[in-house]
Amino acid sequence: MGKRQQSFGVQRAACSIPVFDVRPQYLALKEELDAAIGRVLDRGWFIQGEEHAAFEAEFAAFCGARHGVGVASGTDAIRIALQAIGVEPGDEVVAVANAGVPPIAAIVETGARPVFVDVDPATRTLDPDLLEAALSPRTRAVLAVHLYGQSADVDRILELIRPRGIALLEDCAQAHGAEYRGKRVGSLGDAAAFSFYPTKNLGAYGDGGLITTSDDGVADRARLLRQYGWRRQYLSETHGISSRLDELQAAILRVKLRHLEVANDARRLRAARYTESLRGVITPAEPAWSRDVYHLYVVEVADRDGLKAALAERGVGTGIHYPLPAHLQEPYAELGAGLGSLPVTERLASRVLSLPMFPELPLEQVDYVAEAVNEFSAAHG
Repeated sequence: MGKRQQSFGVQRAACSIPVFDVRPQYLALKEELDAAIGRVLDRGWFIQGEEHAAFEAEFAAFCGARHGVGVASGTDAIRIALQAIGVEPGDEVVAVANAGVPPIAAIVETGARPVFVDVDPATRTLDPDLLEAALSPRTRAVLAVHLYGQSADVDRILELIRPRGIALLEDCAQAHGAEYRGKRVGSLGDAAAFSFYPTKNLGAYGDGGLITTSDDGVADRARLLRQYGWRRQYLSETHGISSRLDELQAAILRVKLRHLEVANDARRLRAARYTESLRGVITPAEPAWSRDVYHLYVVEVADRDGLKAALAERGVGTGIHYPLPAHLQEPYAELGAGLGSLPVTERLASRVLSLPMFPELPLEQVDYVAEAVNEFSAAHG
């Protein structure tokens, strides 16, 4: 026993564990990735070429949708998808406030008004029990965020909004490959928005996003909106913007997509090890309907800042996703959902802490982090 403690102490002094690290994946896939990048450079076509078209089709098929529409970022994916499903200035879009500012910024950019709903304390996703009270004659869409790699309860949301003619947009930025009742997210609503920011489960080496849908009309409108309203080059049919996923990123993402399920399984293994080992913190709840992909492994603890500092002293990186809910940030104060309006969201913001999580995270480092958390918990009751 004494020998083990001595060994652990040596590890403690030397350990440096990031909350996320993109380098190990690149090194593991280097040969494939370099070949894909070289293929694009050799071809000399960098915007909306063969790689882009192939990735759109492959990723849509992966999700179980008919269409994929590549765009420049996850935020653009939300904005363009909302417009493609019919959201117009003056409409209302129901959303949560605990998923950071980007989804809310995208709603505002359409000219619509975000209407905030609190989240379920266990799943941290939109609470369907509170949804009906937020609906009004001006509600055009609900934005359901599949947060931290876990799906929202889509069926209960649809039960409330379908009879009212309200659309459902999935925000899948943190949930590539997650499943809801055996179906992959990205195929459950009228459309879905994905981000390929480098730290995502499926991450580019730059920025990028994509819209999935099985509605031919929504796909057609999204393609027009992402590039100046062009169906034919230089001829605009409607107002649009420039938001394009480039060939290099598409080629990189095609390689990574082939390895995504294995990477997600590796995340699940590390999440299970955390959940089995951790004491004194609230670990993520995985509801029966969801097969999570653990984009983040987020615990809750009363003394969040104390735990964060203690882990930093031990060389463990952590994150806070997210420290200030969107409804309490200055640009959105005019929406009228002030302090106290979303009690669960506000409580979570003071308690959540993201532990290191990426597919290549060594299991012994998972154990090290868990032991450090447990020591803090034991010392602080």
